[in-house]
Amino acid sequence: MLIVSCPNCGITAEETEFHAHGEAHITRHTVGSTDDQMETYLFMRKNPKGVHFERWRHQNGCGKWFHMARCTMTLEVFGTYSAQTYTPPEELLAQIDAKRPGWRDAI
Repeated sequence: MLIVSCPNCGITAEETEFHAHGEAHITRHTVGSTDDQMETYLFMRKNPKGVHFERWRHQNGCGKWFHMARCTMTLEVFGTYSAQTYTPPEELLAQIDAKRPGWRDAI
């Protein structure tokens, strides 16, 4: 069971209070996009063995969206951060680098 902290309301709870919604930081293509862009948006997702950035919602709490960095092998949660960002915060990336040296090479 994952223990997750919502960066919006500060509540820390079991993962059952939250809901995962797939990969974070993907480009969402809509009207006017090419067939290749739509195919990439709809079907092409990373499925890494290791560090992964995901989009979550505090479903049974504040209802707000956020992003979470976790390891898909060990289920370790490295941290959560606002969904209104285009990339993970540098301090979170530094924390992951300290725990998993070389993880960026696997991306």
